[in-house]
Amino acid sequence: MEYVALTGISYDVVTDLKNHGLRTIEIRSPHNFFTTLNLNVGENIFLTSTSTQDLTAGTKGIIVKLMQHQVSTHRIINGTDNFYEEREMTMIRIQLQSKCVARVRKVLSNQIGQITLVDAEEMSFYDAR
Repeated sequence: MEYVALTGISYDVVTDLKNHGLRTIEIRSPHNFFTTLNLNVGENIFLTSTSTQDLTAGTKGIIVKLMQHQVSTHRIINGTDNFYEEREMTMIRIQLQSKCVARVRKVLSNQIGQITLVDAEEMSFYDAR
C-alpha cells in the first residue's frame, strides 16, 4: 500500500510510539515539513528513523494514523541598542497513533522539495525481525 513517509525521526520517538500508541511530535526539518503540510487527519503515514537518503526497499518502520495536525509560526525577537533582529520559524505539530510495524517494498519518491512516498507492507510479528 502507498504511504507518505516521515524519515529521520528519532529512534526513541518511534520506540515510544510502538510501546505507548499515542505521541505528539513537532516537525521542523524541511523534507518532513513539506511531506506533512497537506496531510489530513485520519491519513496513515509510514514513520522511520532511517534518513531520507538511506530509505530503500526493506527499511523497517511503523504505520501511524494522523490524529491531529496544526501549523504554527513562532516569532523570535532579539535586540539591543545597536541592532534589532526578528526571526520566524514555522513548524507542524502532529499527533500520531501507532497502528502496526511495516517494511518498505519500494521507494516511490524521495526527492528534495517533494513529498516522500513509499509502497510499504504491514508485517506480522513473526516477520518483524
